[in-house]
Amino acid sequence: MSMFDRAVPPREANLVRPYMLTAGRTDTSIHLPMEAPLQTVESAMFHRWPPNDMRGRIIQLCTKSPSVAEISALLDVPLGVARVLVGDLVTSGYLQVHTTITDRSTTDERRELIGRTLRGLRAL
Repeated sequence: MSMFDRAVPPREANLVRPYMLTAGRTDTSIHLPMEAPLQTVESAMFHRWPPNDMRGRIIQLCTKSPSVAEISALLDVPLGVARVLVGDLVTSGYLQVHTTITDRSTTDERRELIGRTLRGLRAL
């Protein structure tokens, strides 16, 4: 039996539509690049999120400083949904956005961002 003959179990369907997670919003009010590393603010760890709440899951993930793109992949939600939810958590004071590349970034900073992105992709 080859690997192509085996039945692949179907992925569990996500019953919550993305627009329900964001209340129909498609953008965030803050500048939030998809490569921006995020960090949970210490006080956010004391907030009680309802079970299976997407925001609580994001707070837990951000203890390891993932990017917005990584959060999208890890939670299996569209990038736009991840950006809106993360933006809400930043404006509510639960997450902090770290800067990435600017026009004045050095070559070393640019290489570090590329390396961090590649390491993140390999971890997925």
